[in-house]
Amino acid sequence: MRVAALYDIHGNLPALDAVLAEVAVSGADAYLIGGDVAPGPMTVEALDRLAALDGPAFYVMGNGDRELVERFDAGPAADEADEPIAQINAWCAARLRPEHRDVLAGFQPQVTLDLDGLGPTLFCHGSPRGDTEIITSLTGADRLGAMLAGVDEETVVCGHTHRQFDRSLAGKRVINAGAVGMPYEGRRGAFWALLGGPGVEPRETGYDVERALERFRATGCPGIEEALRESLVEPADPDWVADLFERSAVKPRPHLADEEA
Repeated sequence: MRVAALYDIHGNLPALDAVLAEVAVSGADAYLIGGDVAPGPMTVEALDRLAALDGPAFYVMGNGDRELVERFDAGPAADEADEPIAQINAWCAARLRPEHRDVLAGFQPQVTLDLDGLGPTLFCHGSPRGDTEIITSLTGADRLGAMLAGVDEETVVCGHTHRQFDRSLAGKRVINAGAVGMPYEGRRGAFWALLGGPGVEPRETGYDVERALERFRATGCPGIEEALRESLVEPADPDWVADLFERSAVKPRPHLADEEA
């Protein structure tokens, strides 16, 4: 099997459309949507586009997807938070239909696929331990080793920190597929990965970012300019972003299956 891994779309429909056009001619057998389809300025449109995919698709739950479901379930009375991400979540939740909520809620904590040349490969969002745990190109061996403890698969694919990398530690290979909609690569574009058959190919897809930003502003999504500042408006140094992530590393939130056990 050869898989196109699309992570961290964050409601960026123009970027998603550009990537899907390349996936269509890439030879991929399936799609792996690695979490954080939401939130973002065109979340509903992105979900509708993914629902129309032609071919097998596997979905991993991201913290953004989970938080948006929680916001939808809480109802309008909970929409009083002042923090920018809470405002964006509230705005997106108000636009979801129940079927969109159910699609997001149906994403899986992890997915394992048997890929050509790589064998059984674990796809998660943050880390194998939880959807908020941070892995970057700078993560130390001790912390990364703890995240990989008990993982049987030799290859782990993650997202959450929005930058492509490919690392090896203690017999494990850890790959970040990059971010389709909100990359921290130091340049504009949509970033994803093609895995299997037999190797790992980090991909970069160009699109009209200025036109996309105009579309986002027109949606009325609150704070979207600031939310995209370091990724698409004025791309920040990716090493600075990785260091920021490392200094604010979040403890893992257990997967739902672990909480219920």
